[in-house]
Amino acid sequence: MAASKKIDELYDLIDGIETAMFTTRRPNGQLVSRPMATQERIEGADLWFVTDATTHKLEELAVDPHVNCAYYNNRTHEWVSVSGVARVSRNRTRIRQLYKENWKAWFGDEGGERDGGPTDPRIALVLVEADFACYMKVNKSRPIILFETLKGMVTGSRPTFGDVKEVTGAELMD
Repeated sequence: MAASKKIDELYDLIDGIETAMFTTRRPNGQLVSRPMATQERIEGADLWFVTDATTHKLEELAVDPHVNCAYYNNRTHEWVSVSGVARVSRNRTRIRQLYKENWKAWFGDEGGERDGGPTDPRIALVLVEADFACYMKVNKSRPIILFETLKGMVTGSRPTFGDVKEVTGAELMD
């Protein structure tokens, strides 16, 4: 499959899944994941997220910027796993440019400039540059998936919902 088609499939899948499990490494080596909402795609990042600048994840990224973003669509059984390098941006101009009113729900209004608005100093961006991704695009209808699942339970055979595809760093850079 052409790299551009795989990348289009990859982003179509991500667009259909609201939340990523964003995994970082703590200074002691432990992995930790937390749900984060992937924002609309922008130039300069493969994936990006909004976060509170006072969270531990920014300390973790300062020690090791390698992350994984995992997505799973329970309805379709499609999934995506993206590995990459994250960088934090506190660029106020960029934050104002990308700001969405619903971000206020995650920051609350503590008064003054800490009001959850676009100038709130707690708001930071996490931009992820992907270096590897794999995903499964389901190529069967929901009734077929249910049938294959039941058949697998009865016969012991493993159901196949779709093909797993990989996108390498070179393909992501094209």
